[in-house]
Amino acid sequence: MNVFGLIKSDYKKYKKYGGIFFTIVFFTQGFWAIAQYRMAHSVYKMRFPVLKQLLQIVMLFWQKIIEVTTGISIPASVSIGHSFYIGHFGGIILNAKTIIGNNCNISQGVTIGVSGQGNNRGVPKIGDNVYIGANAVLAGNIIIEDNVLIGACSLVNTSVVENSVMLGVPAVKVSEKGSKGYL
Repeated sequence: MNVFGLIKSDYKKYKKYGGIFFTIVFFTQGFWAIAQYRMAHSVYKMRFPVLKQLLQIVMLFWQKIIEVTTGISIPASVSIGHSFYIGHFGGIILNAKTIIGNNCNISQGVTIGVSGQGNNRGVPKIGDNVYIGANAVLAGNIIIEDNVLIGACSLVNTSVVENSVMLGVPAVKVSEKGSKGYL
C-alpha cells in the first residue's frame, strides 16, 4: 500500500469512530501525527540519496513541530501497518525501532521503548489488532501477538500470546477475550 493508501486507511478508522472530515483533518492531533509519520516514513524508505537527504531535513523539522504541538513522537524509522489510530493525543513515545502491525489503537501516555540486558535488550514487536490502553508501557525484546488488549497503566515486559488481556504492573494475563470490541 502506498503512502496515500495508508493515510486513507488511517482516515477511515478515525471516521469509523464518529469523526467528520473537517474535525479529523483540522482538529485531531493524533491524525496529524500519523499523517506526518506516513509522509516521513515514505521519505525514509526512498531510494534517491540526494533527494532523500533534502526531504529528510524537512521531515525532521515537521516531526519536531508535531511533537511539540501534540506530544506524540513517532520517528520515521518506525514500522506501522495500515489503519492505525491514536485515541487521544499527548505523551505518546515510540522507539525508533518499534514495529506495529495492522489495525492497532493506542491511547494517550503510551510508551513503547527499549529495555533489558544482553540478549533480552530490545524493542517490542506488536502484532495486528492490538489495543494499548492509556499510560501503558511496553518495553524490552518482547513480542505482542495478534488480538491482544493491554489495559491502562500496565507495564508489559514479557511476551504476550494472542487473544490475551493483560493488566497490572507487571502485566499478567487476566483473560483470553482479546481486543475484539475495542477496535
